[in-house]
Formats: sequence, C-alpha cells, structure tokens
Amino acid sequence: MYKPKTIVRDISWLSFNHRVLQEAADDSVPLKERIKFLGIFSNNLDEFFRVRVATLHRMIELGQRGNMHLEMQPELILEEIQDIVLDQQKEFERTWNDILKQLNRQKIFLKNETQLNREQKKFIINYFDEEIRSNVVPLMIESIHSFPVLSDKSIYLACKLSKKDKSIPQRFALVSVPARRLPRFVILPSKPGEHHIILLEDIIRHCLPFIFSFFGYDHFSSHIIKLTRDAEIDIDNDISTSLIQKIEKGLKNRKKGKTVRFVYDKEIDPSLLTYLVKRIGLTQKDNLIPGGRIHNFKDFINFPDSVFTQKNPRKKPFVHPLLKNFTRVTEVVMQKDVLLNFPYHSFDSVIDLVREAAIDPEVTEIKITCYRLASRSRIINALTNAVRNGKLVTVVIELRARFDEEANLEWKEELEEAGVKVLLGVHNMKVHGKLCLIKKVVNNQTTHYGFVSTGNLNESTSKIYSDHCLLTSDRKIMADVNRIFHYLEQPKTRIKYLRACTTLLVSPVNMRKQLMMLIDKEIKTAKAGKEASITLKLNSLSDVALITKLYDAARAGVELKMVIRGIFCMLTENGKFKIPIQAISIVDEYLEHARVMVFHNGGKEKVYISSADWMVRNIDHRIEAACPIFEKEMQQELKDILKIQLSDNIKARRLDNELSNAYINPRNTKKVRSQVETYNYLFRKLST
Repeated sequence: MYKPKTIVRDISWLSFNHRVLQEAADDSVPLKERIKFLGIFSNNLDEFFRVRVATLHRMIELGQRGNMHLEMQPELILEEIQDIVLDQQKEFERTWNDILKQLNRQKIFLKNETQLNREQKKFIINYFDEEIRSNVVPLMIESIHSFPVLSDKSIYLACKLSKKDKSIPQRFALVSVPARRLPRFVILPSKPGEHHIILLEDIIRHCLPFIFSFFGYDHFSSHIIKLTRDAEIDIDNDISTSLIQKIEKGLKNRKKGKTVRFVYDKEIDPSLLTYLVKRIGLTQKDNLIPGGRIHNFKDFINFPDSVFTQKNPRKKPFVHPLLKNFTRVTEVVMQKDVLLNFPYHSFDSVIDLVREAAIDPEVTEIKITCYRLASRSRIINALTNAVRNGKLVTVVIELRARFDEEANLEWKEELEEAGVKVLLGVHNMKVHGKLCLIKKVVNNQTTHYGFVSTGNLNESTSKIYSDHCLLTSDRKIMADVNRIFHYLEQPKTRIKYLRACTTLLVSPVNMRKQLMMLIDKEIKTAKAGKEASITLKLNSLSDVALITKLYDAARAGVELKMVIRGIFCMLTENGKFKIPIQAISIVDEYLEHARVMVFHNGGKEKVYISSADWMVRNIDHRIEAACPIFEKEMQQELKDILKIQLSDNIKARRLDNELSNAYINPRNTKKVRSQVETYNYLFRKLST
C-alpha cells in the first residue's frame, strides 16, 4: 500500500519548540518575555518526553503492533530526537548566557552561593533556618537498599560528601529542592539601583555544611539532576472499575512511571553520575541529557516581575463593538450572532452570557462542556449560582484532559456538591468540543442559544491564547449542539443524535468525510480550470489521509495557504504542485490556538471555526465540532485576520521541507507583526 512521504510527527514537534527557543534568542523581545519563552520551551520539552517519548518506548515494547501510525521505526525516531535535543540544549545554554549578560546590563544579577557578600550570606542563613530547613530531608542513597522513587517534576541536588584529609570515606546523598512549597527565586539585600536574586537550590548549596554537620565532612560538591517519567495514564479495560477510580489510580502511577529522560549538570562528578545512572536503572542508550547548572527552567516563567523597570506593554482586551452599548449580552445574541476574538476581545462577555442565564427567570436549563478551567473559574461560579436559582445544569467534564486530570476531579466534586449534573464524557474518547447550550422558555415557546468555541472556557488563558468564540441563537447550529448534548447524556445508545447533525461537522461521525468532500470539490473545480483555494489555520496537521488529499489538491492547482502553529507533517515543496504552497507558523506574545477553515467553494465560500486539529486523534477519537460561520461580515472578519497573519514578516517562519524555521523577513515592504495588526484591526471596529 502506497504511503505518502510526510515529516515525522515528533521531529516536527521539536521543530515547533525550536521556534519557541527562537523567540527567547530574539533580542528585540523584552527581556522578561525572553526568559518566559525559555521557561515555555523547557516546560514543552518536559511534556514531550513525558508523553511522546514515553509512547515511543511503549511502542518498542509492543513490537510491530505499536508501529501503525509511525513514519519510521520508533528506535530511529528516538535516536533522531536525542540528537536534536542535544543540539537544542546547546542553543538553550547560549541563549541563557546572553540573557544573563542583558540582565547584568540592567543591574539585575542572578547570584549563586559562591558570589555572596557578607550581608547576603547572613540573610540566606537566616532564610534557610526560618523557611527551608524544615522542608529539607537529605537521603543518604548508599545506605538505602531500594533506591527511592524520584519525583517527576522535582529537582534534586546530587551531593558528594568528603573529608579533605580523607580520614573518612566519601559518601553520596540526594537533597530534594522544595520548589513546590517555597519560592524558587529569593531576592537578596542589594545596593540601591541593583537587584540581586538567588535560586532556592543555591541557598541549600550554601547551607550543606549545616544539613550534614553531624557526619563530620568538611567538603561538599552538589549538582542538579532531574528525571522525566512516562505521564500517560493507562485506562485499563476492567469494566468493574469506575472511570474516576481509574483516573485516580493513573495519577498515582504517573508519579512512579518509567523514566524516559535523565537530565544532569554536565559538571557533576563522573563517579556520582555513574552511580546514579546505575541505581536509577538507566543505560547509556537512554535519554541522558547533559545540561547546565539550572534545571526545571519552567519555573522561570514566573521570574520576579518586580526587578524589571520596563513593564509589559500588552494592551488590555476590549468589549466587542456589538456588545459595548448593551447592558445584557443575551439581548444581543438573541437578535444577532457575535464573533469574539480572544485575547483582543474580552472574555468577560462569555462569563456574562452564562451569568445572565443563571439569574434569568425564563432560562430553564444550561448545558456546557469543560476541558480546562481557570483555577478560580467564574464560569463554575455562574453555573453553581444557576442551580441555586432553580436551573437544571449539566456539565460535561473531561477527566482525561492531560495534566488537568486532578483539577478536573476536584471540579467534579465541587459541582456535584452544588447540585450540578456532571457527565464524565465518553468511553475511549475525549470530549474536546467547546460547546454551550442555554434553554429559554418564553410564553411556552422554547428557544436555544449559547456558543461554539475553538478554545477552553478559561478566563486566565483567554488573555494569552488566540481563539474564536461564536455566540449564537442560530436555530440550525443550536439544533446540532442540542443533539451533541443528547448523545453525551447517553453515549452508549444515542449515537444516532451525532449522525443526525447536518450543520456542524462533528467528530468522529462525519467530520473526516465532510472535510474530504470539501477538498475534493476544490480539486474538481481546479481541474476544470476555475479558481479554487483552501486556507487553513490549525494548531497541528499530521493526519496522513488529509495530507494526502491536500497533496492531490496542490497537484490539481488548488491554492493552499496555511498558518500552523505546532506539528506540521506536510511537505510543502514539490515540483508537481501547480501553485506553491504558502505555509507559515507564527510564534509571538500570544499562543495561536484558533482553528479556522476557508474553502472557496466556487465563490460561495464556506468558513468554519473548529475545536479540532487535523490529527487522527481529533478526527477519529474525540468529540469535536466545527461550526460554519454564515454571516458575510463575520466571514470577512475571519478572512481579514487570516490575511494579516499570512502577511506577517516579523514573527512568521516558513514551514519548508528542511524544517529550517527561517523567518519571513520584509523586503522593501511594510513590516507586519500580525498580532499587533490584528489588535489594531479589531480595535478600529469600535469606532465604525
């Protein structure tokens, strides 16, 4: 069977993370933001090893049965991953060293335990005694028969204890750095106009003589190590175990999952490194990554703001022009669709819609899906108030939202205590669609309104994630939303409701088929010598069948334009393509999270917003929804935003076959930074 050539998904993902690293290396980016991008890069890489590398290791264990969706053998992919990660680690260190120099120029100094003056030494000894000592328990690892299970998200000081006169034998120890309980950054007494900062682990380093005082050692060396473990939760097929129990079991198992990466300070004592690798049960064939002095760089996302004189000039979100002169969002939505574009438009309008429904005496029922929520969710607050006001409230919570499982379990308990009906999704499928349905009864006439979104109902991430949300009372759209909720209430017996959807494209029942038909129509039109085009904005494009169909379209002469933030497995350069493919990725201040699809459709354009990326998991193994945008003005708005993004020549990188991530630089043309231009474009509409 012919298999088209594509880029290996995991290698493409590493290319995306390199774009994040490029932002950290860009000296035109504010210094605080550069540090944040290093933290994001580090956090991304941690998750990549926890999930994707762990999956590849599992596939090796499964043998041929595990290779179904891979472009090459998992062993070869792992080798390439190791080479790329080591190269990126070197670039990371170069970037961090450059940032340190820039910090010093701004009189911000990151001190280690060897660089302190007398006053600072006195300060950290007091700080250690008052804040840290009770949180530190050293492990004398040579004395422990069974090596302890090291936590996945923690960092450890690997210590070598010795006596200068060699009167007692050297020993090894581990000290867990309590960065989850205490601040990672401590601001030191400093000269006027200067800011001195020390890391928590360096305070512990300075105080090692106090920690190990009763052992009689007088020389201590210490270096940071960290492990990354398999984070996939195994949902077994034991039907007598409830989903909640399985999730809770999986969360416990995650803490002791198989080690998939071991990162260490490259200056560590070789004998200590050899000992640790052996005791942890690793070999030189595993992902052993030598790095710098600092690890768990994700904490640097929260580098202290107070030391910077230059504050982030980020502009505040504003109320959508259709809503600014109305006291109630519902009043507008019942008359006209509203397309919100985050983070430019305020997320408060979504909260207001739900809050208004919670107190509206004519509203009888609210149904909503929740994937990732803010830690203090005002959406949840509105829903619990709705129950108190006598509404029937149904919330579909996806317990398998990766790394949010524990938080979602807590939300489930809180909602149920308030009287909310909580549904836990569908067996073997995540509910990823972002949907809300509100039932309103006026004079015995029932109407439905609500929203379909590309992003999570999370007021925190809505300030930094670029998404679209359609507030609507359109009968056709809401009829399909209602059908989806009917299915979710009894998924074993109500698949017919999903299949009855005629307006929304719904995974897993009809989205793939409909997308194929839409592309086929463009191919047919192009072969007839007429204008044909497809514009896509996605987080990820890796589905081989859809990529193959896009290859067919490019060979037929369909104009393809794509804005893909992350994984992109398609090869864009081919002499058989009649029109060169324009494919870019934008990494900037906001995370480009929206999914938009525009099909020329013989001049009668079809425009969709969607929760689904073009990946096998989204199209075939999740509950997703793509929603058509009917109003011409809204279609034009989405197309205008896409046009701005495709014109970006500041933050856009070309997605080519070589994964070069080359910037698209302006050549005697106006500089276009799309996120700035999009804000300006939408803001101008306030006065029109």
